[in-house]
Amino acid sequence: MRTVVLTMKASVIEMFLVLLVTGVHSNKETSKKIKRPKFTVPQINCDVKAGKIINPEFIVKCPAGCQDPKFHVYGTDVYASYSSVCGAAVHSGVLDNSGGKILVRKVAGLSGYKGSYSNGVQSLSLPRWRESFIVLESKPKKGVTYPSALTYSSSKSPAAQAGETTKAYQRPPIPATTAQPVTLMQLLAVTVAVATPTILPRPSPSAASTTSIRRPEPVGHRSQEMDLWSTTTYTSSQNRPGADPGRVPKEELSTQSLEPVSLGDPNCKIDLSFLIDGSTSIGKRRFRIQKQLLAGVAQALDIGPAGPLMGVVQYGDNPATHFNLKTHMNSRDLKTAIEKITQRGGLSNVGRAISFVTKNFFSKANGNRSSAPNVVVVMVDGWPTDKVEEASRLARESGINIFFITVEGAAENEKQYVVEPNFANKAVCRTNGFYSFHVQSWFGLHKTLQPLVKRVCDTDRLACSKTCLNSADIGFVIDGSSSVGTGNFRTVLQFVTNLTKEFEISDTDTRVGAVQYTYEQRLEFGFDQYSSKPDILNAIKRVGYWSGGTSTGAAINFALEQLFKKSKPNKRKLMILITDGRSYDDVRIPAMAAHLKGVITYAIGVAWAAQEELEVIATHPARDHSFFVDEFDNLYQYVPRIIQNICTEFNSQPRN
Repeated sequence: MRTVVLTMKASVIEMFLVLLVTGVHSNKETSKKIKRPKFTVPQINCDVKAGKIINPEFIVKCPAGCQDPKFHVYGTDVYASYSSVCGAAVHSGVLDNSGGKILVRKVAGLSGYKGSYSNGVQSLSLPRWRESFIVLESKPKKGVTYPSALTYSSSKSPAAQAGETTKAYQRPPIPATTAQPVTLMQLLAVTVAVATPTILPRPSPSAASTTSIRRPEPVGHRSQEMDLWSTTTYTSSQNRPGADPGRVPKEELSTQSLEPVSLGDPNCKIDLSFLIDGSTSIGKRRFRIQKQLLAGVAQALDIGPAGPLMGVVQYGDNPATHFNLKTHMNSRDLKTAIEKITQRGGLSNVGRAISFVTKNFFSKANGNRSSAPNVVVVMVDGWPTDKVEEASRLARESGINIFFITVEGAAENEKQYVVEPNFANKAVCRTNGFYSFHVQSWFGLHKTLQPLVKRVCDTDRLACSKTCLNSADIGFVIDGSSSVGTGNFRTVLQFVTNLTKEFEISDTDTRVGAVQYTYEQRLEFGFDQYSSKPDILNAIKRVGYWSGGTSTGAAINFALEQLFKKSKPNKRKLMILITDGRSYDDVRIPAMAAHLKGVITYAIGVAWAAQEELEVIATHPARDHSFFVDEFDNLYQYVPRIIQNICTEFNSQPRN
């Protein structure tokens, strides 16, 4: 009998040891599972609409080919959630047609969405929709957890159909807590959980008969639950008692993520950079007054993705960006950021700061939008310590509208220290008083707030905004061969005149030059010869008919050398060639040279012109850049079409 008892005790001890080792091993496994899993970006198809995804903010990866028009997009910059997520990303310019990662943020619905053509995608208009979204580059915010698996409003997620990792959320099962008979093995497991490694407690006889002890949770359950929390965005309905797991009620679908986030004032859609004076001479008190003006502007402007966006650059010896256009997407956050700006000190190098902004600030990576005018407001205490004229000219030619606010100008005995007299008029976009503010004292700076906000939002008067009509060097290459004849040549010149009238002509806007050719070539006038529209139109009228052969290939080479070689780097180069016959020489190599040099070529053929030759000369796609008419008198019909194509092409490309 004693032998049997000893054997039973040995068996019990052995069981304790096995359970102890198993528990330690399970704890190790559990601790491993608690580690936060590596974030994986969900992949979606081109046809996935934002409204199908419940998550208010998420990062996804789009495939290539979402530029296809079958993936419908509604709106511009702010898109209706009925839109293709990836199609909207291509339209906004965040992605190209090769695909990639994007950050999507849900915002409130709009009363209307305006369609536009951008980056090869034609978006559509929509009167109203219950929910919107914006697309940003895939740079996650600090402290924000993005889901590795998206929550869909339907159990049939589009990504799941393609065998991808994205899935609808399924709530983990909750272990039962109903009282059940407790076996000896369950009791031993509970006892081991509270035992020390060196003492094996003896089970209490009364414990075995207790029926109210909670059933132990399955090993590893807690770690599984934590993994799901770290990778899945829960909806409030899934935390309610009795809620159907994985199901989101219809009322929540219609209101989720519709927090009152401002989309910005669409009547003031500008990309604004404030250049603030951080030089030592300004002092702490005046620097604080300057910041108060900035905060007032941020409050007065309804900042948001559909309206104005604002960044701040401080200059002294060298300029530095405090935040760019996409850093803060509402007025409240912008004001908070402005309050934290500290003074840098140094000289007042305004010219260097304007050059910095022209080259660096208005870039796609910094949030620049091709559909919004670029505006710079420069604040100067006294006068700059370097020259601003050349830097400002380059800024204006890049389409930047420069405003100057000068405070407490030089006294009579200080004017000798001014590096560049009349610097403000040399810098601003126009010298008509619209772009300049002079304040006698820093204590009167607040009076400029309302006029400044009104002017920067008056997009119709932002004369330096780069558009399809004020940003090109246009070279006309005109066939003057014998087959044209004097009368038809005058008709061609009228066609050139009608096209030229559509553009804004000046030294900093669109410039026009002309070449006439036969066997030989002649420069009628270059880009830098006339700087006003009346002068250009008079110059076109004075062009005399030459007569001779038709060497179109040689004429293209001549135009590249004599016209476009002298084009400014930040100008679009447009060649408009008009001919009435087949060329005597080869046009293929000269046309290729023009294309490689970035010259956009339009080929207009009349009467006996060879259409296949026009297509070789024209920039791809030829259907948008080559035209043919049977008679010279019908040339005028193509003026609106050519202007429209020039503008469509311009609006589809990044501006800076």
